[in-house]
Amino acid sequence: MVTSVRSALTTAVPTLRETAEAAENVLEETIVRGRGAFDLQSVSVAYGSETVIADVTMGIPSQAVTALIGPSGCGKSTLLRCLNRMNDEIGNVRVSGTIALDGVDIMARGVDPVELRMRVGQVFQRPNPFPMSIYDNVAYGPRTQGIRHRDELDAIVEDALKRAALWDEVKGSLKKHAFDLSGGQQQRLCIARALATKPEVLLMDEPASALDPISTQQIEDTIAELKRSVTIVIVTHNMQQAARVSDQTAFMLRERLDEPAHLIEVGETRKMFTNPDDPRTEAYITGRFG
Repeated sequence: MVTSVRSALTTAVPTLRETAEAAENVLEETIVRGRGAFDLQSVSVAYGSETVIADVTMGIPSQAVTALIGPSGCGKSTLLRCLNRMNDEIGNVRVSGTIALDGVDIMARGVDPVELRMRVGQVFQRPNPFPMSIYDNVAYGPRTQGIRHRDELDAIVEDALKRAALWDEVKGSLKKHAFDLSGGQQQRLCIARALATKPEVLLMDEPASALDPISTQQIEDTIAELKRSVTIVIVTHNMQQAARVSDQTAFMLRERLDEPAHLIEVGETRKMFTNPDDPRTEAYITGRFG
């Protein structure tokens, strides 16, 4: 009897240990998967004495695509730049309210904007590769982080180019000058360059507006793949694109030139495009203005 009990306990202990280790792994995975979430509370932006965005409150969920839509001049790009403090580089810009990334206010004293931009990368409207080789473009960020070992850089460059869906096209010509690539390839190279620092968030300001339909499709396919591991916020004027690629949509509007822009509505994309809560959202989405 005692032998049987001892045998049962001996069998149970590894099982309990394995169960605990499995639970810990699940917890760690949950923590990692939860990175890259933003919470904006009463965010306003002013250029000098002019308030251009007022009182934006919204959440940006982790590992999903949030689209910012609205007419030209409604503050979409300005709000996007708030998320990695790129507005700091413009000068004479004042941001108020709270912008929290993973629960930490990115505007707080002591937050290093350079380190923030490693965590929150950005891809601009027009491709802007550095005047250097494909390899050196992607390796630039890791090198600034102190990574010098060639094998480690090679692995980072390959991984980033694969995630940007460009590796198969350039793997035999990494020493080729970036300017020799097509426009769509250059934009995917810029995505790879941003991914090389392993950001939690990727900001995209109309990343396909200057591209042909085939390149646009490649960028959209890349976005769909990347959101499995990275939070994405995209500014777009293309309603079909917003409907195709995003999980959440936020509609911004500046109704009068003498008034700041406001967030009119934010919600799940499918609902926003089929049954929005605000008639102004429906009017914009259906093309009645903007």
